[in-house]
Amino acid sequence: MKISQVTVRKRLYLALIFAVIAFSALVIRLGYVQLVKGGEITKKAEDSWRRDIPFQAKRGEIVDRNGTRLAYNVSSPTIMAIPIQIVDARETARILAGPLGMSEENLVKLLTKRQSNVELKPGGRKLTTEKAQEIRQLNLPGIVVSEDNKRYYPFGSLASHVLGFTGSYNQGLTGLELKYNERLTGFKGSVSYLSDAAGRKMPQSSDQFVPPQDGLSLQLTIDQTIQSIVERELDQAMMQYQANSVIAIAMNPKTGEIYAMGSRPTFQPDKYQEVPVEVYNRNLPIWMTYEPGSTFKIITLAAALEEGKVDLEHEHFYDPGYIEVAGAKLRCWKKGGHGSQTFLEVVENSCNPGFVTLGQRLGKDKLFSYIYDFGFGKKTGIDLKGEENGIMFKPKQVGPVELATTAFGQGVSVTPIQQITAVSAAINGGKLFKPFVSKAWIQPETGMVLEETKPELVRQVISEETSKKVREALEKVVAQGTGAKAFLDGYRVGGKTGTAQKVVNGRYSKNEHIVSFIGFAPADDPQLIVYVAVDNPQGIQFGGVVAAPIVHNIMADALPYLGVKPRTVQVEKEYKYGEQRIVTVPNLVGKTVSDLYEDMNTNFQLATSGSGKTVVRQAPAAGARVDQGSVIRIYLGASD
Repeated sequence: MKISQVTVRKRLYLALIFAVIAFSALVIRLGYVQLVKGGEITKKAEDSWRRDIPFQAKRGEIVDRNGTRLAYNVSSPTIMAIPIQIVDARETARILAGPLGMSEENLVKLLTKRQSNVELKPGGRKLTTEKAQEIRQLNLPGIVVSEDNKRYYPFGSLASHVLGFTGSYNQGLTGLELKYNERLTGFKGSVSYLSDAAGRKMPQSSDQFVPPQDGLSLQLTIDQTIQSIVERELDQAMMQYQANSVIAIAMNPKTGEIYAMGSRPTFQPDKYQEVPVEVYNRNLPIWMTYEPGSTFKIITLAAALEEGKVDLEHEHFYDPGYIEVAGAKLRCWKKGGHGSQTFLEVVENSCNPGFVTLGQRLGKDKLFSYIYDFGFGKKTGIDLKGEENGIMFKPKQVGPVELATTAFGQGVSVTPIQQITAVSAAINGGKLFKPFVSKAWIQPETGMVLEETKPELVRQVISEETSKKVREALEKVVAQGTGAKAFLDGYRVGGKTGTAQKVVNGRYSKNEHIVSFIGFAPADDPQLIVYVAVDNPQGIQFGGVVAAPIVHNIMADALPYLGVKPRTVQVEKEYKYGEQRIVTVPNLVGKTVSDLYEDMNTNFQLATSGSGKTVVRQAPAAGARVDQGSVIRIYLGASD
């Protein structure tokens, strides 16, 4: 069949039209790709070409209330490999094996991995700066030193349970390091370069550096000096008493700020693997629960005073050594009892039957209402992980015996942080504060405070007037009662002993106790409160004998450090037979030698220096308070 010229031309026109349309579509598509989608596609291409070498951000420092660093970072570079750029993997492995302390076989496996970059671990992680410089100087193709850091705790085990520790990748694992991990960590940076399909760096291309964003610094309420004092006493107590554990907390009773918190056994954050998991994973001051014993009597006392159920000075109580409640005989710690005494002496003597009577006067509803108001039975809300609730009787479980035992601290279970927080409220004017250890968040580059924690008042539990009576009674406990070994001349210490039988296999043990003491000073204006508990000390097991001296030692160093000045007037100490008395040094300057030996009594010994007949100087100075029998050195010279 013959095709006409007209048909041919029509077909050519159609073909041309289709060709123009197709070409136009191609041009439009090309323009769209280049002009509209060009940037996006180029970015995707560069992303596929780009290789990143990570740079870790510096983890935020943790500092004490005065800015002393408790946890910070030290440079600790990591060795990275870019396998595609390595010329000879086996030779590179041979060279690196010695400096990194790794086998050649292991290194060859890492150096030949089909990855853009590989960490040469374990030997290439967290190196010293000297070792990293040694690797740099080898100039091995495909081997890169990546900046990294590791956590450093300059004071070893100091406050280790509070601080916690980090893992091999600087991630928080326990303590504050875990609780505030996100804010401390910051954001990673990197150095990026462009590579071809084979992974080789593209010539003429420049590296891009994205700087890391360092984590925020955390300032604590902890005071490194007071924490060190507490740690010293914890070590001494463990060595002296071979106890299962020892716990101590020092706090500002007017704000809830924790000055120090520690326990034994302990650990070093950078060597946590060397101790059992329960040692580093349990912060005993907030985790451990136990029957508090007589320190809990402070709560019963405060409640009875607030409700007007007792007159401490004028009302008497007779203690035969026990009290019968619903057929149960509840005994006093003193065999034969204390006999007739005022209720103030009931407090001084820590007399169980007397406190049972106060509990009965209050009744279970009122007593337990105060117990809950003082914060027992639930978490204090301290900003630390692992806090426990403690255990209180449920209302339907409280009968006459449970009411009686609760009144003197038996049958209920508390945590140390609950105990010190509650007693702080009892002596600070009646205000229950939420305890805290995190004081402020700080921008590391500028030092600007970004966020600050203010004291948080939970509730008013008792009146200022009642709180004053509690303070005065507890000062008598130290000066004239069972807390005598916490007495600190000039500082008006108040406090209360505690000795509680431990429950072992569901029964009260006759041989194992938790002994404790809680003390505060000055009694007229409390600036510091300290709680110490010793679990099963070997030997004598009384809070007044074991724990009270520890609190005394902590306060003796911490109060002057805090700038608390001694008081000129305090409740005079009632000395028992054999106790060392404290006496005032007389003024000897200006007296002649003959006068000295006529006037001096047996309170002091004299040591002389110099020649002459008149005292021109003395040490200690007049007015100082020293142990009876102390030496006074006098310097003799000529009289004017």
